[in-house]
Amino acid sequence: MSENGGGMLAGVRNIGRGRPTLRRVLFGVAIATVALLLFVVGVNACSTGPAGDCVAVEINSSTEKSGLITELAEAYGKSGREFTAGRCAEIAVHKTTSGAAMEALSTGWDEQRDGAPVPQVWLPTSSLWLSVMTERADTATILPPGDSYPSVANSPLVIAMLESRATALGWPSAEVGWRDIFELATSEEGWAARGHPEWGRFTFGKDNPHLSTSGMAATIATFYAATGITTELTPDRLGSPEVEEFVHGVEKSVLHYSDDGVGYIKNLYAADAEGKAGSYVSAIAMQEQLVHLYNQGSPNGDPALIGSGAPSERLVTLYPSDGTLVMDHPYVVLPNASEDQRAAAADFLAFISEGEQQKRFQDLGFRSNTNVLTDAVAGSIGAPDNRTLAVIEPPKPHVLTQILDSWDRLRKRARILLVMDVSGSMNDPAVGGLSRLEAAKQAAVSALGRLHPQDELALWEFSDEAALGTRLPYHELRPLREVGDSTDDAAEVINGLNADGGTALYTTVRAAHEYMVEHTDPEKITAVVILTDGKNEYSADNDLGRLLTEVDAANLERSVRVFSIAFGEQADFTTLDKISETSRATAYDARDPSTIDKVFVSVLSNF
Repeated sequence: MSENGGGMLAGVRNIGRGRPTLRRVLFGVAIATVALLLFVVGVNACSTGPAGDCVAVEINSSTEKSGLITELAEAYGKSGREFTAGRCAEIAVHKTTSGAAMEALSTGWDEQRDGAPVPQVWLPTSSLWLSVMTERADTATILPPGDSYPSVANSPLVIAMLESRATALGWPSAEVGWRDIFELATSEEGWAARGHPEWGRFTFGKDNPHLSTSGMAATIATFYAATGITTELTPDRLGSPEVEEFVHGVEKSVLHYSDDGVGYIKNLYAADAEGKAGSYVSAIAMQEQLVHLYNQGSPNGDPALIGSGAPSERLVTLYPSDGTLVMDHPYVVLPNASEDQRAAAADFLAFISEGEQQKRFQDLGFRSNTNVLTDAVAGSIGAPDNRTLAVIEPPKPHVLTQILDSWDRLRKRARILLVMDVSGSMNDPAVGGLSRLEAAKQAAVSALGRLHPQDELALWEFSDEAALGTRLPYHELRPLREVGDSTDDAAEVINGLNADGGTALYTTVRAAHEYMVEHTDPEKITAVVILTDGKNEYSADNDLGRLLTEVDAANLERSVRVFSIAFGEQADFTTLDKISETSRATAYDARDPSTIDKVFVSVLSNF
């Protein structure tokens, strides 16, 4: 029994030879008591002002728990708690994906570029990011000494599937591993191999491992499955032709990448509302906690939406028999924190580690910091009773870095049409003395550096016919060709854009979508990315309903996703969100112009 009156406790035992790298965690009756040692350095906080002054602490949290951390920070503020010398703390919370936060910390946090204040406390999803940092940056001034951090919650990586699809694989009784999923994903037969040809090919949802913890963990699991081992991965195994062929085959089954798994479940929820969830994706690698939120009607991870409307078909969890990783959600107090801030951070950690606050984590689908999953969540996600969870030991930092480098070579290539709004309003001021167009151009050119040289890119501009001096309100500036082509001029073309005229949004989206449908390639992620700072002003094409029908991924055998960026406060985010959601993509909100650099990185992480 858990402290909540019921739950599943993770008991741990090691298996294998030599240094154990695979642990078996038993679901069901508690067979062991797991204690978490919260190792916090004692601090004598000296007040720098009158007694009772609140110490400001900035926390940067991974996205899937940022809403809850914000809620707990508010509760902490209202609790009247005091720490050393009667001081109080004022906790502010901002959210950033773990990978993006790691990059920001490694290169020197820039509030404008990174879209959040410099943190004193970092709450990534997993300690894996700390391992990556130790290989890629001088961490002496970035991370605190030591390699062990207290955990605020836990959540394993699982394979999430619609219940009907999981049942076809033998769920809940059959053991299913990553290799089973990956072999099905790479099979030309697709679902026909499991008696369901009407379901088409088997598609896989997976995040970008450079930005998303679920993406990183799924990539690690892919390499483990490729080698067929449960012992520690070594560099020589990673580079074998058989392993690379297997990993490349898995990546080819991916719909698109993302910087955050919430994008996948949001699109799945929208498809479910249309009775078409099965047409979107066959399986998604995600945290166990997100499966619960989806089933409770909160596909965007907002705790306030829990209970607002369950999907017609739930997701269930498959716990891979060949091993997975557990996200430990570490609490990292950074070296830039002052003595007072360290004391305040330690007190906030103590607060969120208490039973009542831990119950809030569990209510939202997390396992507690002692690894307890409640019976209610287990029932929600279809966690089988008395089943074992095989946990892969994370690879050593240098091996993890090689895995990520290998993924860059082996990932699915992209074919992208980038469409830039050059209407007159793009001359309006944005941030840092730049116009909207200048800020957008800088962000686009910088973010394009994340594309692989073999990714293909086309560029269009749009406003209206008079401003462009063309027959149509959109104009091709660069045809589809590889980014690494010797004649590549993408940056030059983007930097040469000028703004004038109106906003022919609908007709441009329609034409861009049609163009990319004609240029789809099953071996590539094919998509449109459109940036605009306004709304449709083109009277010759003002039919949003027809446009939504034409881009609806459920109606098309060869669907193309339309990712959109709403830039500036006048941008019609609501309409862009409808367009992107209907095409099973994501709309990105850059109505605060200072976020445009961060948003462009997020958009291109899909490829």
